[in-house]
Amino acid sequence: MTESNGWAAMASSPLYFAKVMRWFVSLRPAFKPPNATALAVGAAVVPALPLRADEHFRDSRFKVSRPCSLVRGSRFEVQGSRFTVLIPMFAIIQKWASFVRFSHTAFALPFALAAMAVAARDNRGWPGWRTFGLILAAMVCARTCAMAFNRIADRKFDALNPRTARRHLPTGQINLFSAVTFCVLSGAGLVVVSFLLNPLCFYLSPVALIVICFYSLTKRFTDYTHVYLGLALALAPVGAWLAVKGTNVSGWEIAQMLVLAVVVVLWLVGFDIIYAIQDYEFDRAHGLHSLVVAWGPKNALQASFLAHMVMCGLLLVFGLLCKFRIAYLVGWFLIVACLALEHWIARRRSLNWINLAFFRLNAVVSVIFLVVTLTEVVFLGGFRLR
Repeated sequence: MTESNGWAAMASSPLYFAKVMRWFVSLRPAFKPPNATALAVGAAVVPALPLRADEHFRDSRFKVSRPCSLVRGSRFEVQGSRFTVLIPMFAIIQKWASFVRFSHTAFALPFALAAMAVAARDNRGWPGWRTFGLILAAMVCARTCAMAFNRIADRKFDALNPRTARRHLPTGQINLFSAVTFCVLSGAGLVVVSFLLNPLCFYLSPVALIVICFYSLTKRFTDYTHVYLGLALALAPVGAWLAVKGTNVSGWEIAQMLVLAVVVVLWLVGFDIIYAIQDYEFDRAHGLHSLVVAWGPKNALQASFLAHMVMCGLLLVFGLLCKFRIAYLVGWFLIVACLALEHWIARRRSLNWINLAFFRLNAVVSVIFLVVTLTEVVFLGGFRLR
């Protein structure tokens, strides 16, 4: 029997592992061993692992010398590459969240929650846990369906564009069948959640699905693709408002809701034009449409600035319609400052700064709007959860 075969036989022996465990327990108290689960997993897999010749276990009380990945030097050291217990569920969630850019939910969700609070103003901004949870679920399902459809529809262009070539579908991290299934399930989830909210939301849910998915096709035939995306995003506050009120919506509330929807459309048009600048050369070369391609980056930036100026005016009108006060006005000034900074970055900085102007500043804008709206609605007269 060769030395390596002897080591393998010794490693598979229960007596050997019993001795190893007794030696481990006898270590001085200052050393904190890994948890029991890690030890159990390690003990189970050590005999099957390929071992390096420079890793040895030595114990003077029972003379054993064999390659062992549990020991390096004078201490037990669980090697991360071999004994880290990976939890596949978290890896899968992270992959799919990255696939649909879940972090970009920061754009639409604050506007939806602000609309929910205004719609439930008679109850201090709180519609109840059930309605609140269903609104969140509807938002997640709608946005997931829209983004998955976008990735599916644009997968060939994504593969050709250096900026998007490393996305999940072009690189094969996610296959097409899985992406389609994910998209269909998300759309079905929106319909189910809408049914649980109220009949009006249920009847309008197929229309919402068509609108949010149709945007992904607009770059193929119209320069005003940014407007279609704005309409899709504007469904978030409108849907949240209707989720709370159903058909019991007054004419005054319809006016407030429509003004807020137009605010969201103009906000989106403004920053989506800025975002599209980084794909200007690619879109022009491949026949894709946008205002940036049609008008050129400089003129498109002017249109973006104009859209944001009108948006700020309508945002002030919305506050007046809702009879908001000083907190909302302070938030309005902060939003104007963020948009001014965004346009300064878009004009004065390189394309590497586009993501800062696109994501961070616009996420700040939506969060500020949510905070000041909740401040006006919730804390006037107290706040109670029912």
